[in-house]
Amino acid sequence: MNTAEMLAEFRNLRVLVVGDVCLDRWCRYDPELADPSRETGIPRIGVVFTEVTPGAAGTVAANVAALGGRVSVLGATGEDGFGYELRGALDRRGIAHDLLLRSREIATFTYTKLIRAQTGVEDLPRVDFVNTMPLPPPIDVELVRRLGHVAPEFDVVIVSDQAETAQGGVVTPAMRQELERIATAHRNLVVWVDSRMRAELFRHVVVKPNRHEADEACLRALGRVDYAALRRHLEAPLLVVTHGGEGAEVIDVNGSTWVPTRRVEHPVDVCGAGDSFTAGAALALKVTRDPLAAVQFGNLVASITIMKKGTGTASPEELNGLA
Repeated sequence: MNTAEMLAEFRNLRVLVVGDVCLDRWCRYDPELADPSRETGIPRIGVVFTEVTPGAAGTVAANVAALGGRVSVLGATGEDGFGYELRGALDRRGIAHDLLLRSREIATFTYTKLIRAQTGVEDLPRVDFVNTMPLPPPIDVELVRRLGHVAPEFDVVIVSDQAETAQGGVVTPAMRQELERIATAHRNLVVWVDSRMRAELFRHVVVKPNRHEADEACLRALGRVDYAALRRHLEAPLLVVTHGGEGAEVIDVNGSTWVPTRRVEHPVDVCGAGDSFTAGAALALKVTRDPLAAVQFGNLVASITIMKKGTGTASPEELNGLA
Protein backbone atom coordinates (compact mmCIF):
# COMPACT_ATOMS: atom_id res chain seq x y z
CA MET A 1 0.00 0.00 0.00
CA ASN A 2 1.54 3.32 -1.07
CA THR A 3 1.27 6.69 0.69
CA ALA A 4 -1.72 7.93 -1.32
CA GLU A 5 -3.63 4.69 -0.66
CA MET A 6 -2.91 4.89 3.06
CA LEU A 7 -4.05 8.50 3.26
CA ALA A 8 -7.28 7.60 1.46
CA GLU A 9 -7.93 4.85 4.04
CA PHE A 10 -7.23 7.21 6.94
CA ARG A 11 -10.40 9.15 6.07
CA ASN A 12 -12.42 6.10 7.08
CA LEU A 13 -10.80 5.74 10.52
CA ARG A 14 -12.26 6.77 13.85
CA VAL A 15 -9.42 7.52 16.27
CA LEU A 16 -9.57 8.06 20.01
CA VAL A 17 -6.63 9.83 21.68
CA VAL A 18 -6.59 9.15 25.43
CA GLY A 19 -4.43 10.81 28.04
CA ASP A 20 -2.88 14.08 29.10
CA VAL A 21 -4.52 16.63 26.81
CA CYS A 22 -2.79 19.91 27.55
CA LEU A 23 -2.58 23.47 26.30
CA ASP A 24 0.56 24.88 24.69
CA ARG A 25 0.79 28.68 24.99
CA TRP A 26 3.45 30.24 22.74
CA CYS A 27 4.08 33.71 24.21
CA ARG A 28 6.22 36.21 22.32
CA TYR A 29 7.81 38.75 24.65
CA ASP A 30 9.70 41.98 24.01
CA PRO A 31 12.73 42.40 26.33
CA GLU A 32 12.55 46.17 25.77
CA LEU A 33 9.35 46.12 27.80
CA ALA A 34 11.03 44.62 30.87
CA ASP A 35 10.21 47.58 33.11
CA PRO A 36 10.64 46.81 36.81
CA SER A 37 7.53 46.50 38.93
CA ARG A 38 6.88 49.61 41.04
CA GLU A 39 5.92 47.40 43.98
CA THR A 40 8.71 44.79 43.92
CA GLY A 41 11.38 46.12 41.57
CA ILE A 42 11.37 42.79 39.70
CA PRO A 43 11.52 43.25 35.89
CA ARG A 44 8.43 42.06 34.10
CA ILE A 45 8.27 39.84 31.04
CA GLY A 46 6.24 41.89 28.55
CA VAL A 47 4.25 39.43 26.40
CA VAL A 48 3.04 41.07 23.19
CA PHE A 49 1.42 38.11 21.38
CA THR A 50 0.15 34.66 22.37
CA GLU A 51 -0.76 31.67 20.19
CA VAL A 52 -2.39 28.58 21.70
CA THR A 53 -2.30 25.03 20.36
CA PRO A 54 -3.29 21.62 21.72
CA GLY A 55 -0.32 19.96 23.45
CA ALA A 56 0.78 16.47 24.56
CA ALA A 57 -2.17 14.18 23.70
CA GLY A 58 -3.62 17.22 21.90
CA THR A 59 -0.57 17.30 19.61
CA VAL A 60 -1.16 13.65 18.70
CA ALA A 61 -4.82 14.44 17.98
CA ALA A 62 -3.89 17.46 15.83
CA ASN A 63 -1.59 15.25 13.76
CA VAL A 64 -4.31 12.62 13.34
CA ALA A 65 -6.74 15.31 12.19
CA ALA A 66 -4.19 16.68 9.71
CA LEU A 67 -3.77 13.18 8.26
CA GLY A 68 -7.51 12.92 7.65
CA GLY A 69 -8.62 10.75 10.58
CA ARG A 70 -11.81 11.53 12.51
CA VAL A 71 -10.45 12.10 15.99
CA SER A 72 -11.78 12.54 19.53
CA VAL A 73 -9.88 13.17 22.76
CA LEU A 74 -10.59 11.63 26.17
CA GLY A 75 -9.00 13.23 29.22
CA ALA A 76 -9.61 15.87 31.87
CA THR A 77 -9.21 19.63 32.17
CA GLY A 78 -9.92 22.22 34.79
CA GLU A 79 -12.89 24.58 34.84
CA ASP A 80 -10.51 27.44 34.08
CA GLY A 81 -9.42 29.86 31.39
CA PHE A 82 -6.74 27.54 30.06
CA GLY A 83 -9.38 24.83 29.62
CA TYR A 84 -11.52 27.28 27.66
CA GLU A 85 -8.55 28.12 25.41
CA LEU A 86 -7.78 24.43 24.94
CA ARG A 87 -11.31 23.57 23.82
CA GLY A 88 -11.18 26.44 21.32
CA ALA A 89 -7.85 25.18 19.95
CA LEU A 90 -9.33 21.69 19.55
CA ASP A 91 -12.42 23.08 17.82
CA ARG A 92 -10.31 24.96 15.29
CA ARG A 93 -8.64 21.69 14.27
CA GLY A 94 -11.82 19.67 14.03
CA ILE A 95 -11.01 17.56 17.10
CA ALA A 96 -14.05 16.35 19.05
CA HIS A 97 -13.80 16.96 22.79
CA ASP A 98 -17.17 15.79 24.12
CA LEU A 99 -15.29 13.06 26.05
CA LEU A 100 -13.05 15.65 27.74
CA LEU A 101 -14.10 15.80 31.39
CA ARG A 102 -14.10 19.21 33.12
CA SER A 103 -13.57 19.56 36.86
CA ARG A 104 -12.93 22.30 39.41
CA GLU A 105 -10.75 19.83 41.34
CA ILE A 106 -7.85 19.97 38.85
CA ALA A 107 -6.04 22.57 36.77
CA THR A 108 -5.70 22.38 33.00
CA PHE A 109 -2.27 20.94 32.21
CA THR A 110 -0.55 23.90 30.48
CA TYR A 111 2.88 24.65 29.01
CA THR A 112 3.70 28.36 28.66
CA LYS A 113 6.68 28.93 26.35
CA LEU A 114 8.41 32.31 26.29
CA ILE A 115 9.83 33.30 22.91
CA ARG A 116 11.90 36.42 22.28
CA ALA A 117 10.01 38.46 19.68
CA GLN A 118 13.15 39.74 17.95
CA THR A 119 14.70 36.31 17.37
CA GLY A 120 11.86 33.79 17.52
CA VAL A 121 13.93 31.76 19.99
CA GLU A 122 12.53 30.26 23.20
CA ASP A 123 15.17 31.53 25.61
CA LEU A 124 13.51 31.85 29.03
CA PRO A 125 12.41 29.06 31.38
CA ARG A 126 9.07 27.52 30.49
CA VAL A 127 6.19 28.15 32.90
CA ASP A 128 4.20 24.94 33.40
CA PHE A 129 0.88 24.49 35.18
CA VAL A 130 0.90 20.87 36.38
CA ASN A 131 -1.09 18.61 38.67
CA THR A 132 1.12 16.93 41.27
CA MET A 133 -1.57 15.28 43.40
CA PRO A 134 -3.23 11.97 42.53
CA LEU A 135 -6.15 12.28 40.15
CA PRO A 136 -9.31 12.63 42.29
CA PRO A 137 -10.97 9.19 42.44
CA PRO A 138 -14.32 10.32 40.97
CA ILE A 139 -12.51 11.67 37.88
CA ASP A 140 -10.46 8.48 37.56
CA VAL A 141 -13.59 6.31 37.79
CA GLU A 142 -15.49 8.41 35.24
CA LEU A 143 -12.64 8.48 32.71
CA VAL A 144 -12.23 4.70 32.93
CA ARG A 145 -15.99 4.27 32.53
CA ARG A 146 -16.03 6.51 29.45
CA LEU A 147 -13.06 4.69 27.95
CA GLY A 148 -14.63 1.27 28.39
CA HIS A 149 -17.93 2.48 26.98
CA VAL A 150 -16.66 4.20 23.82
CA ALA A 151 -13.45 2.35 22.86
CA PRO A 152 -15.22 -0.36 20.77
CA GLU A 153 -16.66 2.41 18.57
CA PHE A 154 -13.14 3.36 17.37
CA ASP A 155 -10.61 1.78 15.00
CA VAL A 156 -7.50 3.10 16.77
CA VAL A 157 -6.90 4.09 20.39
CA ILE A 158 -3.72 6.13 20.99
CA VAL A 159 -2.64 6.65 24.59
CA SER A 160 -0.49 9.68 25.43
CA ASP A 161 0.89 9.28 28.97
CA GLN A 162 2.86 12.52 29.14
CA ALA A 163 2.76 13.55 32.82
CA GLU A 164 6.32 13.79 34.11
CA THR A 165 5.31 13.84 37.78
CA ALA A 166 4.72 10.69 39.80
CA GLN A 167 1.08 11.75 40.30
CA GLY A 168 -1.39 13.94 38.49
CA GLY A 169 -1.72 12.41 35.02
CA VAL A 170 -4.94 10.83 33.81
CA VAL A 171 -3.36 7.53 32.72
CA THR A 172 -3.73 5.87 36.12
CA PRO A 173 -3.34 2.21 37.13
CA ALA A 174 -7.11 1.79 36.68
CA MET A 175 -6.91 3.19 33.15
CA ARG A 176 -3.95 0.94 32.29
CA GLN A 177 -5.96 -2.06 33.49
CA GLU A 178 -8.93 -1.01 31.36
CA LEU A 179 -6.67 -0.55 28.32
CA GLU A 180 -5.37 -4.08 28.79
CA ARG A 181 -8.92 -5.40 28.99
CA ILE A 182 -9.93 -3.51 25.85
CA ALA A 183 -6.87 -4.66 23.89
CA THR A 184 -7.43 -8.33 24.72
CA ALA A 185 -11.19 -8.17 24.12
CA HIS A 186 -10.98 -6.33 20.79
CA ARG A 187 -8.13 -7.85 18.79
CA ASN A 188 -8.85 -5.80 15.66
CA LEU A 189 -8.50 -2.55 17.60
CA VAL A 190 -5.04 -0.97 17.43
CA VAL A 191 -4.11 0.23 20.93
CA TRP A 192 -0.89 2.26 20.73
CA VAL A 193 0.79 3.65 23.86
CA ASP A 194 3.39 6.42 24.16
CA SER A 195 4.48 6.80 27.80
CA ARG A 196 7.31 9.04 28.99
CA MET A 197 7.88 7.52 32.42
CA ARG A 198 5.81 4.34 32.73
CA ALA A 199 6.22 2.28 29.54
CA GLU A 200 6.97 -0.90 31.50
CA LEU A 201 3.56 -0.83 33.22
CA PHE A 202 1.39 -1.44 30.15
CA ARG A 203 0.32 -4.89 28.91
CA HIS A 204 -0.94 -6.40 25.64
CA VAL A 205 -0.71 -3.12 23.68
CA VAL A 206 1.71 -1.62 21.17
CA VAL A 207 4.26 0.42 23.13
CA LYS A 208 6.39 3.18 21.57
CA PRO A 209 9.10 4.74 23.73
CA ASN A 210 12.08 6.66 22.44
CA ARG A 211 15.53 5.20 23.11
CA HIS A 212 16.02 6.99 26.44
CA GLU A 213 12.54 6.05 27.65
CA ALA A 214 13.03 2.44 26.54
CA ASP A 215 16.37 2.16 28.30
CA GLU A 216 14.92 3.58 31.52
CA ALA A 217 11.89 1.26 31.30
CA CYS A 218 14.22 -1.73 30.82
CA LEU A 219 16.27 -0.79 33.86
CA ARG A 220 13.19 -0.33 36.04
CA ALA A 221 11.56 -3.58 34.91
CA LEU A 222 14.54 -5.85 34.22
CA GLY A 223 17.66 -4.28 35.71
CA ARG A 224 19.29 -4.27 32.26
CA VAL A 225 18.72 -2.84 28.79
CA ASP A 226 17.16 -5.59 26.68
CA TYR A 227 14.41 -4.56 24.27
CA ALA A 228 13.38 -8.10 23.35
CA ALA A 229 13.00 -8.97 27.02
CA LEU A 230 11.06 -5.76 27.62
CA ARG A 231 8.59 -6.69 24.86
CA ARG A 232 8.08 -10.09 26.49
CA HIS A 233 7.65 -8.44 29.88
CA LEU A 234 4.98 -6.18 28.37
CA GLU A 235 3.35 -9.12 26.57
CA ALA A 236 3.19 -6.62 23.72
CA PRO A 237 2.44 -7.55 20.12
CA LEU A 238 4.90 -4.85 19.13
CA LEU A 239 7.56 -2.65 20.74
CA VAL A 240 8.74 0.33 18.68
CA VAL A 241 11.82 2.19 19.93
CA THR A 242 12.48 5.47 18.11
CA HIS A 243 16.04 6.75 17.73
CA GLY A 244 15.46 10.33 16.59
CA GLY A 245 16.93 11.15 13.21
CA GLU A 246 18.46 7.69 12.86
CA GLY A 247 15.19 5.77 12.56
CA ALA A 248 13.36 3.25 14.70
CA GLU A 249 13.74 -0.32 15.93
CA VAL A 250 10.76 -2.65 15.61
CA ILE A 251 10.68 -5.60 18.02
CA ASP A 252 8.08 -8.37 17.73
CA VAL A 253 7.89 -12.14 18.29
CA ASN A 254 10.15 -12.68 15.28
CA GLY A 255 12.99 -10.47 16.51
CA SER A 256 14.22 -6.97 15.82
CA THR A 257 14.20 -4.97 12.57
CA TRP A 258 15.74 -1.57 11.98
CA VAL A 259 13.72 0.97 9.94
CA PRO A 260 15.80 3.98 8.81
CA THR A 261 14.28 7.41 8.34
CA ARG A 262 14.67 10.12 5.71
CA ARG A 263 17.76 12.13 6.65
CA VAL A 264 17.06 15.74 7.63
CA GLU A 265 20.30 17.67 7.98
CA HIS A 266 19.08 20.78 9.80
CA PRO A 267 15.78 20.21 11.63
CA VAL A 268 14.00 23.39 12.66
CA ASP A 269 12.24 22.10 15.79
CA VAL A 270 12.05 18.50 17.06
CA CYS A 271 9.37 19.39 19.64
CA GLY A 272 6.44 17.05 19.05
CA ALA A 273 8.31 14.75 16.65
CA GLY A 274 7.40 11.69 18.70
CA ASP A 275 3.74 12.71 18.72
CA SER A 276 3.64 13.12 14.95
CA PHE A 277 5.43 9.78 14.52
CA THR A 278 2.88 8.09 16.78
CA ALA A 279 -0.09 9.55 14.90
CA GLY A 280 1.23 8.46 11.51
CA ALA A 281 2.49 5.04 12.55
CA ALA A 282 -0.62 4.07 14.53
CA LEU A 283 -2.97 4.93 11.66
CA ALA A 284 -0.72 3.21 9.14
CA LEU A 285 -0.56 0.08 11.30
CA LYS A 286 -4.36 -0.11 11.31
CA VAL A 287 -4.75 0.14 7.52
CA THR A 288 -1.70 -1.95 6.51
CA ARG A 289 -1.28 -4.40 9.42
CA ASP A 290 2.41 -4.19 8.50
CA PRO A 291 4.59 -2.90 11.38
CA LEU A 292 7.52 -2.02 9.14
CA ALA A 293 5.37 -0.07 6.69
CA ALA A 294 3.69 1.66 9.64
CA VAL A 295 6.99 2.73 11.19
CA GLN A 296 8.29 3.86 7.81
CA PHE A 297 5.22 6.06 7.41
CA GLY A 298 5.60 7.41 10.97
CA ASN A 299 9.20 8.32 10.17
CA LEU A 300 8.02 10.15 7.04
CA VAL A 301 5.47 12.19 8.99
CA ALA A 302 8.03 13.16 11.63
CA SER A 303 10.58 14.16 8.98
CA ILE A 304 8.10 16.80 7.80
CA THR A 305 7.00 18.12 11.19
CA ILE A 306 10.55 18.69 12.45
CA MET A 307 10.99 21.26 9.68
CA LYS A 308 8.32 23.47 11.26
CA LYS A 309 8.44 25.73 14.31
CA GLY A 310 6.59 24.41 17.33
CA THR A 311 4.49 21.26 17.22
CA GLY A 312 3.71 21.14 13.52
CA THR A 313 1.66 18.66 11.52
CA ALA A 314 2.14 17.00 8.13
CA SER A 315 -0.50 17.44 5.44
CA PRO A 316 -1.47 14.79 2.85
CA GLU A 317 -0.09 17.09 0.14
CA GLU A 318 3.31 17.25 1.84
CA LEU A 319 3.39 13.49 2.35
CA ASN A 320 2.40 12.72 -1.23
CA GLY A 321 5.10 15.11 -2.38
CA LEU A 322 7.75 13.00 -0.66
CA ALA A 323 6.35 9.62 -1.68
